[in-house]
Order: sequence, then structure tokens, then C-alpha cells
Amino acid sequence: MEKYYHIVTYGCQMNVHESEKIAGILRAKGYVACDGAEEADIVVFNTCCIRENAENHAYGNIGALKKLKRSRPEMLIAVGGCMTQQEGAADRLRKKFPFVDIVFGTHNLTALGDLIDRKTAQKKAVVEIGREEPVSDEDEDISFRTSYPNAWVNIMYGCNNFCSYCIVPYVRGRERSRRPDNILSEVSALLDGGYKEITLLGQNVNSYGNDMGGAFSFPGLLDRICERKGKYRLRFMTSNPKDFGEPLIRSIEKNEQICHLVHLPVQAGSDRILKLMNRKYTASEYLKKVELLRKIVPDCQLTSDIMVGFPTETEEDFRATLDLVREADFSTAFTFVYSPRSGTKAAAMEGQIPEEVKKERIMRLVEAVNARTREKSSAYLGKTAEILCEDFDEKKSLYLGRDEYGRMGYFKSDADVRGRFVKLKINDASGVSLYGDLVEE
Repeated sequence: MEKYYHIVTYGCQMNVHESEKIAGILRAKGYVACDGAEEADIVVFNTCCIRENAENHAYGNIGALKKLKRSRPEMLIAVGGCMTQQEGAADRLRKKFPFVDIVFGTHNLTALGDLIDRKTAQKKAVVEIGREEPVSDEDEDISFRTSYPNAWVNIMYGCNNFCSYCIVPYVRGRERSRRPDNILSEVSALLDGGYKEITLLGQNVNSYGNDMGGAFSFPGLLDRICERKGKYRLRFMTSNPKDFGEPLIRSIEKNEQICHLVHLPVQAGSDRILKLMNRKYTASEYLKKVELLRKIVPDCQLTSDIMVGFPTETEEDFRATLDLVREADFSTAFTFVYSPRSGTKAAAMEGQIPEEVKKERIMRLVEAVNARTREKSSAYLGKTAEILCEDFDEKKSLYLGRDEYGRMGYFKSDADVRGRFVKLKINDASGVSLYGDLVEE
């Protein structure tokens, strides 16, 4: 008799990839994926606590399983991810949801199989929240990958930056880099398996190798990966502007596999706010790096993360952010409202901004970003773009995929072209989406 699993994922690409690892562990134990909690023998929540919304959403969905658990007591409910790793979070979770069977932290993901065995052998819940451990150098990739033709590859874990608003160093631990040979082996195996786009993941990829005594660097890692020739794309995220510089830009310039799209989170345009955030750069320093990037790689595009409503932010501070958005000329940006995270310095700051002010500012910021996004999409009209086909949209009856710059392109095709690079003549643009016709090669 088959056993079924269902995974609910919140948060960043790191969590998406870690859910692939969770799926790999569950499949090794004989579980098969299903579409919803109703038919699942185990439901795993892979949580996020970077923003209050994600945490509230997770709590709501965990709570919604109370009735189902009552009717099916043999079903297991497991909660892991960043939310559980916060100080005291596991106890709060168990108190609020006593029907949860397994609670595991970010450092205990690979132990999930053992935790299931322990829970099966006993009545009481299993809680395993560990301290950070050295990065395991095993070559085996336990992931069950679900994003063909794209694949995520962790190059490091944790963060040493301690931005005043951010919980990541507390729940992910300090920076730990994987050995380059293990990364190279994983990338090579993925390319051999037909994957066409690899995204390297780290909280701050520019810090790669700093914990190895300077023997390895991120630009050096990129150069080694790109020694592998062939038709594929290489992306990376996320870069901290304070560590972003010419060596990395030169690596982007000389390696044709690296996409000419850089995600460089600025967070704010006011030097006063950036200092309070502990970002360790000024707005002008950020813009100089953007200028250098565009000088060396003229067609390179830029995306960013931008926050509004940080404690003490004035209208003048916010206008400085709008000015930077215009000057940096982002292809698009992920915009969000500051929310206090318990245990961070910013949460204890005076001058928290009223919700109505945050809402008004985020709307102005979104409009400024979207206006530029629409302009950049319109520039595609009548031109040809190369798309890596990722999937088929049943609702639209169209194939879809992204170009090098992250724009999603939709098109019709008589043949199944998933996993292939195709050329599209763009005839319509809407926001970040492009629509076009296949160009016969």
C-alpha cells in the first residue's frame, strides 16, 4: 500500500531547493507525492520567518489541519524551516498546535527520515532543533528535483552580515562554504542529466570561500564551473552590494554561460537608513558599482530588493529611495514593507512607522518600479528573444520560459519543446511577461 507526502513551502529559493531535499528523503522512505493534505500520510511545512506575512500564513495553514488530524490521527504533520529555528519557536509551536508530530530546525533537515522513524515508534512528538554544523561534504545529491530544466545548487549556508532587520544569521547560522569540488561535481551531474540552467544559491554568494582561509573565491568558483563548455545558463543569488566588485564583474564578462542579469539588493536609497540597517555601503557607492557593471558588461540588467517603512524612515528618506530606483534603472525589483522580527536590532528601535504610512509608500514605490518594468518589456516588441522553455501552461494553452534577463515568454508550439532553447519573435508585452511566435531555425 502506497504512502503519500505533501510539502508546503514558504519563502526563498533556498527553501524551494530544501523542499526538494525533503522530497528526496521522503521518497527514499517509500512515500509518493500527492496534490493535497487530504490524502497525505505526511504533510511537511517548510517555513520562512523573514517577514511576518510568511510566518502568519504558515501558522494559519498548520492550524487548518487540526480537524483533518482529528479524523486521521495516523497522519503525520511535520514543521521545519527558518520559523522553527528561532529561539523558543519550537515550544511556542507545540503549545499552539499540540497535534504537530515533528518539529525540526534548519540544521536538522537531513535527519528527517530518522525523526519519522522515532515518531512512528513512540506516541509523543519529536522535536529536534540543532545548532549549526559544518557543511557536509558528501557527494550524494539527495534532492528530488522538480524544476527541470532549471536546478538549484547550494554553494554555502548561513550569513555573517547581521543587517539590523534580518533574522537569517540567527536561524541559518554563520557562513559555511561547500567544497568547490563537490559543487563542481553536482553541477556537472546536473548538466549531464540534461538540465540547462543552474542557479547557485547562498545568502551572500560574494562571501563564498571566506571561511576557507581565502583559498577559494566566488569569481574563481564561477570560472571553474564555466570551464565546462556547452549550451547552458548559470545564475546566482544573492549578492550583497558591499562585497560586489570588479573581479565578479570580470567573471560575468568573460564567461558566456553566466546570465547578464544580476540581483543586487539595495534595500534603501537613504544613507541614514542604510547605516541603521547595517548594510555597510552608501547609495552613491551602490550606484558606482552599478555604473562599473554596466561599463564592463553594457547589456547587463539589474534586479533588486527594496524595503519601505524601516524604523525612523522619513518622507525625505523615502524620496531618496525613489531617486535611487530611477537612477539604478532596475529591470524589476521585489518590494516589501518592513516588519519587525523578534531578536533583531531593528525590532527594538524607536520610531516604528505607522502601517498607513508604510502602505502609502509601498504603493508609490511599486508604481515607480512597475513603470520602468513596463518600459523595459515594451523594448522587446518586434525583436527576437531566446527563451529556455520550462513548462506548458494548461490554462493559457501556451508554452512558457524565461530569457537570459528573466523575462517570461509565452508561445504556441506544435511540438513539446520543454527543456529546449527556442527563439521567439515578440509581438506583445504585458508587465514582466512577453508573448511571441516561434522563429524557425
